[in-house]
Amino acid sequence: MSRVGIRPIPVTEGVNVELTPTKLTARGSLGVLEVNLPHGVIVTQKENQILVNRISDAKPHKALHGTIRNLIRNAIVGVSAGFEKRLELVGIGYRAAIEGPELVLQVGFTHSVKMPVPEGLQVKIEKNIISISGADKQKLGQFCAEIRAVRPPEPYKGKGIRYQGEQVRMKQGKAVKAGA
Repeated sequence: MSRVGIRPIPVTEGVNVELTPTKLTARGSLGVLEVNLPHGVIVTQKENQILVNRISDAKPHKALHGTIRNLIRNAIVGVSAGFEKRLELVGIGYRAAIEGPELVLQVGFTHSVKMPVPEGLQVKIEKNIISISGADKQKLGQFCAEIRAVRPPEPYKGKGIRYQGEQVRMKQGKAVKAGA
């Protein structure tokens, strides 16, 4: 049995879960999220818990068991509490601003990098920290990865965009020869 898949998912107060054979819909204070349920996974609701089972021990069904359980859990947590990620801008002159529906990054290029903010995500900027929050964990992670990919941290000086708390492994520069 999947160690992750067999754990029941608690449904918090304020979250309404609708279950059909092919889809689970979670409604909460932060919005509505849907999870498509593939063939081979059985989802049942008992009181304020959701249980995920599989129809057989075939390899594809085993692979989906824990994955679908966590996707459902992320949807329920997302519509009730939401998720947040923070990115740091490290470098002289590196700035971020919000102009309408776009995030504008100035990270050492000759031009500003404009990125449209996906629907359902909120962006806040405080000095050199970009805080992104939303209900959909997948959309949040994808947008943060796209921002980081604009200027990933380089290993010699550490300049770039990194997740808050991310450890960048620094390299030593070239050693200078003496008396050449």
